[in-house]
Amino acid sequence: MAISKIRYGEGVTKEIGMDLQNLGARRVCLMTDKNLSKLPPVNAVLNSLAKYGINFQMYDNVRVEPTDQSFLDAIQFAKKGEFDAYVAVGGGSVIDTCKAANLYAASPSSEFLDYVNAPIGKGKPVTVPLKPLIAVPTTSGTGSETTGVAIFDFKELKVKTGIASRAIKPTLGIIDPLHTLSMPERIVANSGFDVLCHALESYTALPYNERSPCPSNPIHRPLYQGSNPVSDVWVLHALRIVAKYLKRAIRNPEDHEARANMHLASAFAGMGFGNAGVHLCHGMSYPISGLVKTYKPKDYNVDHSLVPHGLSVVLTSPAVFAFTAQICPERHLEAAEILGADIRTARIKDAGLILADTLRKFLFDLNVDDGLAAIGYSKADIPALVKGTLPQERVTKLSPRPQTEEDLSALFEASMKLY
Repeated sequence: MAISKIRYGEGVTKEIGMDLQNLGARRVCLMTDKNLSKLPPVNAVLNSLAKYGINFQMYDNVRVEPTDQSFLDAIQFAKKGEFDAYVAVGGGSVIDTCKAANLYAASPSSEFLDYVNAPIGKGKPVTVPLKPLIAVPTTSGTGSETTGVAIFDFKELKVKTGIASRAIKPTLGIIDPLHTLSMPERIVANSGFDVLCHALESYTALPYNERSPCPSNPIHRPLYQGSNPVSDVWVLHALRIVAKYLKRAIRNPEDHEARANMHLASAFAGMGFGNAGVHLCHGMSYPISGLVKTYKPKDYNVDHSLVPHGLSVVLTSPAVFAFTAQICPERHLEAAEILGADIRTARIKDAGLILADTLRKFLFDLNVDDGLAAIGYSKADIPALVKGTLPQERVTKLSPRPQTEEDLSALFEASMKLY
């Protein structure tokens, strides 16, 4: 099990300057994005750096839903700066970009594809020492402050992939619920859907002791190891928080209790899925994001088309869990019950349909787009979507139920319309 150190509480961001002082940091790289650079979370970090006399350079060119090129731009900045510590303030896009910058600055002779997941990259193990990285999440979704994963769009193949290694985990995650108060409604919703799917996919993933072959050396053991007793504790707890607080956090920006709890749920789910892994919702989401045509989501201040990560993941969830339930139906039923289904008279063979219906109702109540068709896809796109899912073996192989290309086509087709 590998997780970052976590510090939680309102206002803990003000301690960052002291943390950097304690690390003996002389040249700090502060990474964020253009929107956030003007908002209170970055301001809180800047105040702390100023108070403790920390020498830093700011990089605010992070792209929301990063690409290989936006990663390379940040890596270039990190190499030039010769930094001895990093601070990432933002959602998963910022934290993931900062992880990549730290990695390649520490390994300057490596080619970009050396550490990218196979089969797209070479998936080499990371053996170089990295600099300390403090992650300050401003969304309640990716859990990136606790994981060794950095995701990006690989433009040439129009598919999302990433880097996965325990070595790129942040040194410290600063989880300050005050930072969630500046999140617009749809960003709260879409990041919350990511937490929901992290929890559901981890809990239903292929169990750790059913995976094979065993790596020849522990250094080759993958970050995502399958569902396991420790991850189960974290993801079930996260799922209960989502069930209780997500709708409240979306509907009322002044509901501090709900937003603070979702911020914690994101980290809890990160601790779980960062070791267990995710499966089909995430594997299928990467081409949904990568092949986006003209969709621009409400509340996102961006100049390019994008499908927010949490939305791209949750739109296939009813179809996916209806498909996977025959392998571990008890877990699917338990998840449905946590999300509000009455399972007292449920038949075990209906577990998948019950969870799928529970998810549909949950999404309908929150005004989620009506399936892939509503974000610009049609049946004609299914072959390309399937093609984009096939290289995602790192996650699709964790599905409890193996899938053929025909199965994937059917899942995409079933996700075109939700209601």
